[in-house]
Amino acid sequence: MAKQEPDEDKIVRLRQRLFEWYAANRRDLPWRGNPDPYAIWVSEIMLQQTRVAVVIERFQAFLARFPTLVSLALAPEQDVLALWSGLGYYRRARMLHKAAQFVAGNHQGNLPATAAELRTLPGIGPYTAAAIASIAHGQRVAVVDGNVERVLCRVAGWEAGSRGGAALRRKIDALAEELVDPHQPGDFNQALMELGAIVCLPRNPLCRVCPLWQDCKTRGEHRTARHPPMLSREVAYALSLRAVGLGRNGGTKLAREVLLEQRPASHSVMPGMWELPALREAAVPEQDLRMTLRHSIMQVNYYVRIRSVMEDDVEAITVAGAERRWVSLDEAAAMALTGLARKVLARARLTPAAQPRGADEAPDEGAA
Repeated sequence: MAKQEPDEDKIVRLRQRLFEWYAANRRDLPWRGNPDPYAIWVSEIMLQQTRVAVVIERFQAFLARFPTLVSLALAPEQDVLALWSGLGYYRRARMLHKAAQFVAGNHQGNLPATAAELRTLPGIGPYTAAAIASIAHGQRVAVVDGNVERVLCRVAGWEAGSRGGAALRRKIDALAEELVDPHQPGDFNQALMELGAIVCLPRNPLCRVCPLWQDCKTRGEHRTARHPPMLSREVAYALSLRAVGLGRNGGTKLAREVLLEQRPASHSVMPGMWELPALREAAVPEQDLRMTLRHSIMQVNYYVRIRSVMEDDVEAITVAGAERRWVSLDEAAAMALTGLARKVLARARLTPAAQPRGADEAPDEGAA
């Protein structure tokens, strides 16, 4: 009988194959190769629930505006939300800002170096803490995101179904900790995440080019829990514009303003963000319909109607209770708008083209 290779030797070989694959295939992303813990932190927060293609441009713009943790801490929340607009899941931006203020006030502006210390900060959970600690500081700690979980379940031959629960999660975490390279934990974690992102895909994985092929007990898709069905909801908003005169050199120039509102936290899924006034009724008369579109936030598909509304009619047909402002279109483009409001204004050709879709947005279905 052939002698079985010791587990440690298998792990060493697995790491080596993964590192070789990563060196040859990793994507050139702006946050890779940047040793600044702050930059790594920002990138990891942005990447949660958001596609890499969307994050690339926004990451660079964010660091250009807030190049240091202290500069972020000193910024008004509305400035942070404005730059985050379109990325979705705005609580991430608020917690990032809150944590930056805490670090600036209690840690001299320096992020803690260990995963355990990082987890004490607002908005930083096990995944983000491990990513920062391993990539920026070389701490041997495993990073387990959705991509890594999928890779490990397939390698080990585990079903990632709902029956696994906490017991399965403990097995995944234990395997991740066993595999992480003690000398290059940051590179190992990034390599495993990259493998799940571009090879070990949820559907139709590219098994034949996977460096872990010979170690994998699944070699293909594995059984997973069904995603809960998306909910549907019909909503409608008012697009109300007015022209105002601007005196200049003795003459008058007309400029357009749009009416925006900021609803209280108790009545909004995106508190602090500016949006179009909500109509009382989701039905919109055909002659007043400006456009229709679909917009997704978390597990809800919103089928949206946008109604053109004259200034004098706004109060009568919209939901009261919000802080409202008339703002110039130039000012609106720089405000902390919801992704939907930004999309509508861009589709109406009132502001520059919308940023790439974030995690809270879905493709448009059409405009009237």
